[in-house]
Amino acid sequence: MKNSTKKNTRDVVNFRNIVLFFVIYSFIGWLLETFYAMTTLGHFVKRGFLYGPLCPIYGWGAIILILGLKKYKSNSLKLFFYSAIVFSIFEYLVSFGLDAMFATKWWDYSNDFMNLNGRISIFYSFAWGIIAIIFINHIHPFIEKKVKRILNKIPNLVQILLVKGLLIVVIIDTLLSCIKYLYI
Repeated sequence: MKNSTKKNTRDVVNFRNIVLFFVIYSFIGWLLETFYAMTTLGHFVKRGFLYGPLCPIYGWGAIILILGLKKYKSNSLKLFFYSAIVFSIFEYLVSFGLDAMFATKWWDYSNDFMNLNGRISIFYSFAWGIIAIIFINHIHPFIEKKVKRILNKIPNLVQILLVKGLLIVVIIDTLLSCIKYLYI
């Protein structure tokens, strides 16, 4: 019974971390997208699917790296190729899904060399591989250390309420955004 309790506590903590990392990396992705749009267009452009300042594709991408590809941290070549393949497939499916559900293109690589239906291109596949190496070896360990340090200062109940609150906000934002794009 004691081992079961430890495992359940560890699962809850991992779920908390997953939610926190999803929100953190979705927000960082939104910042990057916004900065990129501002520098290329010269003015603020609301980026992303959601009303709020989150780009969930970055959050999900980070979670895929953390849970699925982090094990290749010591082998940069494998991490590069697996990430390039996995994220190209992921990006294609997300693009296809958004287009099918909302008849909207969120990105278009049609003018890029070696693209597939404008949804993915060899340049971005290569970029995802490099980003994965940088993310797994430098960015995530730094963020993870900061999150752990902050969480150690926050009571468990407050952590639970924070994560539940973030989850509720993301779910509501996603539902409202879906409704907006379905009916506009």
